[in-house]
Amino acid sequence: MEFGVALASDTESWKHVKRAEELGFSSSWFYDTQLLNPDVFICMALAAVNTSKIRLGTGVLIPSNRIEPVAANALATINKLAPGRVDFGVGTGFTARRTMGLKAIPLEKMKQYIRRVQSLLLGETVEWDFEQKTRKLAFLNSQMGQINLDDEIGLHVSAMGPKSRELVAELGSGWINFGSDPHAMQKDLVDMKSKWQIFGRSADSLYTSLFFLGAVLGEDKEDNNRKLMLQAAPWTAVMFHNLVESKAAIWKNLPDPLRSVLDKYRRIYQKYEPSDARHIENHRGHLMFLREEEKKIISPELVLSTTMSGSREELIERIRSLNETGYAQFVVQLVPGQEAAIEDWADIFSAV
Repeated sequence: MEFGVALASDTESWKHVKRAEELGFSSSWFYDTQLLNPDVFICMALAAVNTSKIRLGTGVLIPSNRIEPVAANALATINKLAPGRVDFGVGTGFTARRTMGLKAIPLEKMKQYIRRVQSLLLGETVEWDFEQKTRKLAFLNSQMGQINLDDEIGLHVSAMGPKSRELVAELGSGWINFGSDPHAMQKDLVDMKSKWQIFGRSADSLYTSLFFLGAVLGEDKEDNNRKLMLQAAPWTAVMFHNLVESKAAIWKNLPDPLRSVLDKYRRIYQKYEPSDARHIENHRGHLMFLREEEKKIISPELVLSTTMSGSREELIERIRSLNETGYAQFVVQLVPGQEAAIEDWADIFSAV
């Protein structure tokens, strides 16, 4: 079992990654959300030169936002700074595209993108269609040692639906999942394993990472509520950021109190201006903080039921159970200003 930390990319992120390394965390992941955070690769580079063992990954990079030669160059550059400890995390684009009012890219496009980036990182020449033409391209001066194409860069694909999990299996990549509900996470893993086996891959070769937000709670109720709202609630809010932009058919299956809160959030959302760009306000603070209007409808009780939150004993048991089902890496997502929570999570992880 391994443990990681995920951060909203910041020029100060390296300090928290360095602390994670000192505490024994094996990996660190940086959000690639251009309209919310500083540039992911600049922040990773700072972490690379200030650490020596912990892995550094994009969590996750979005194909449409960085063309293949640019992404491959950035990964190879980080690989020069942190040889052999770089991970290429990639997804179809929930946050980074939604903040621009866009939907996720097609899976076929992502597959093509991944293969091209990987081929460039292997020093190969690739066929690349861009601006209505197909061209060949390759790194021209890799022999000069300015970038690192020698040490392997790990591939991890964010896949939350059946079709995207099938792509994970086809590529033979690591799998990134997000969530906290044990039943749902186990169901996802069963589906992922079935897809993996369809492609003739051994169950032992599947590497799974579970990302989550949460809070380690104690005896003081007031302090617990504070922790829930600061450290975990941004994940609960993201559920509504997603649902309000999703098809109404999805809402019908929501249990109370989620449906009740969504109805309240929909009324808030309808008042966002400009009316033709409500996505701007909808995703402000995404995975980082609660907006004032969100604080009025999201309760500590709701946060507790929708995140990886609980007492020390409860969290140890939950993580052990999820590990037994097949999750290999557990990645806690730290909220800006609440990075000290890594100490609580290090205690949980060391006890698992």
